[in-house]
Amino acid sequence: MLFKLSWNNMKKSIKDYAIYFLTLVLGVAIFYMFNSIDSQQAMLQVSQSQREIIKMMISMLGFVSVFVAVILGLLIVYANNFLINRRKKEFGIYMSLGMGRRQISKIILIETIFVGIISLVIGIVVGVFASQFMSVLVAKMFEADMSEFQFVFSGDACIKTCIYFAVMYVAVIIFNTFTVSKYKLINLLNAQKKNEKVKIKNPFLCILVFIVAGAMLGYAYWKVTADSSSLNTFDKLLPPILMGIVSTILIFWSLSGFIIQIVQKMKNTYLKGTNMFVLRQINNKINTMVASMSVICLMLFMTISILSSSLALRNTMGRELVEMTPVDLNLYKTANLPETYKEYGKERKSTKQQREDSKIPIEQTLKNNRLDMNVLKDMVEIPIYASNDLTWNDFFGSKLEKIKAKFPMLAYGTAEEIVKISDYNKIAKLYGIDEYELNDNEYIMICDFASMKEVRNEVLADGNNSLTIAGKQYKSKYNECKSGFIVMSTSHTNTGIIVVPDNCPLTDDMKEMHFLAANYNDDTEEGKKKIEELFSKDDSAFIQSLDKKGLEIEGLTKTRIMEGSIGIATIVTFIAIYLGVIFLIASSAILALKQLTDSSDNKQRYTILRKIGCDEKMINKSLFRQIGIFFGVPLVLAIIHSIFGIQFAVKMMSGLASEKDLLPSAIATVVIIGVIYGAYFLATYFGSKNIIKEE
Repeated sequence: MLFKLSWNNMKKSIKDYAIYFLTLVLGVAIFYMFNSIDSQQAMLQVSQSQREIIKMMISMLGFVSVFVAVILGLLIVYANNFLINRRKKEFGIYMSLGMGRRQISKIILIETIFVGIISLVIGIVVGVFASQFMSVLVAKMFEADMSEFQFVFSGDACIKTCIYFAVMYVAVIIFNTFTVSKYKLINLLNAQKKNEKVKIKNPFLCILVFIVAGAMLGYAYWKVTADSSSLNTFDKLLPPILMGIVSTILIFWSLSGFIIQIVQKMKNTYLKGTNMFVLRQINNKINTMVASMSVICLMLFMTISILSSSLALRNTMGRELVEMTPVDLNLYKTANLPETYKEYGKERKSTKQQREDSKIPIEQTLKNNRLDMNVLKDMVEIPIYASNDLTWNDFFGSKLEKIKAKFPMLAYGTAEEIVKISDYNKIAKLYGIDEYELNDNEYIMICDFASMKEVRNEVLADGNNSLTIAGKQYKSKYNECKSGFIVMSTSHTNTGIIVVPDNCPLTDDMKEMHFLAANYNDDTEEGKKKIEELFSKDDSAFIQSLDKKGLEIEGLTKTRIMEGSIGIATIVTFIAIYLGVIFLIASSAILALKQLTDSSDNKQRYTILRKIGCDEKMINKSLFRQIGIFFGVPLVLAIIHSIFGIQFAVKMMSGLASEKDLLPSAIATVVIIGVIYGAYFLATYFGSKNIIKEE
């Protein structure tokens, strides 16, 4: 009997379960998708280094999944609580007919299991098909071969999803049992007659609190944008974060206390149509949901910021990879190696062979170790100089203390790197970047790392920028840094290279590094891979021969840089999308369930509207505006937060993400939010419309 009653109740309440069901299906599908990456066929078509990166990503997604499971669990409990409250009168009737709390708990348990199993099955089915598109996305990000793509079902992901889902539902069942045990018949029968107590707030106090909150928020915005350079430690960053959180809560607390007073002064607007009714409904909702609205706003802010920043990072790194990897190979080794030197913080002793090898060019070392030099072409080798007589301290000069106050973490004792103009131009010509000219008494600062470039420009801008290099005085040719680099990288990370005239009296003792750039002498992909193995595989015969002799030539290859960069960007993007979508679903579901609860509680008010002459079109319009404002208020404030939060994130990722990549990432974020948030909005509207029509 209870089984049949539960089944009939679920079919009868299918409209009530719509939002709950949608949330469960989306949660299960997303959970399966992100935990099935390791089983996708695309994983089998990537290089070994990319496979290691993917393993790291899967491991990190595993930890993130625990956090996601907690969020989804709390959301399911919240959604289930809505369904229980919605049916209090029904349960009261059951109790008046002689049914005990234990039997009611069994009905709820059976219904919960029904909905859970159905949503789990549908969610996994949706996740299985969606994960195939995920594999295509992963393959595209890792530039994998998809020629042998096959449809894949991940048993491990399915089992993990079922286990996590079961744990969540156990929590729901315990919560339901606890809730039903506290029911009293009189309260259940009169549940729909009870209203939340709304305390009337002093409008003048609310206006004052709103102004204070706005001022706090404005100061926090200023700190994370105009004065972001001072937020270089967590203890300095914490106050603006706390101010943002507190001011958000205060804005929602104060908003309901004076907004209605302001609109009431606007008689033409306030008395038009059902505006009076809509305004009071919204006012009451915000008034009773200060904490919830604040949390939702902050979650939406995190969603927008995480998605936009991570997608901008991905776009920037993808674009800059092409710029920053103009050749196939970079090799470098220490010049003038001393008898004792420090490596990774430990003191080591060099051999005679190492010291002798450190004095000769890289090309000669390669020849001495019997490398076939025909595998390389377009070779350019230059020396890079440095001296402890010229450090960052010396470059910053009179502005040192000011810059130290802003950036206390910089290693100011770092020796400046120095390159002769002809050597730099050889590299620049090979790379296809700007070449320069110098007079005998001039130097150029080459720097493309955004934050460091800004700091160095402070010194160069005022003209007081003379430097003593190898005992001779030089003046900067330009009042700003010029863009350029020598060593390939994933992005613009050159913190500074001083380019000097060829007649600068640099000595062999000042040589810090030998540097070589070249391309592979083969036009086929297969041929390039074989050459790549000489310099990047740990088990290559050439690398082993160098290791045996204690010779260390460090190298960067275009392929390795690209694979590593793509891997990092992909990990960040995937985790960001995972968290962002979950936060978005949680925010949307909470708003939807609260609105549905209010619609259920306020059915009598809509009945009164009908009795005083409002037609269905007017009532539906007022309902649409209520829900639109209810969904819109936290989103608008979250967008305002995000405008400044994203700027701060981009500055913190200086050299990794660019502001010009924010537009496409912002558009992608708008699409994601529009689809999910919009789906919940429409589902809420149609669900509420059906509720207020019930007799």
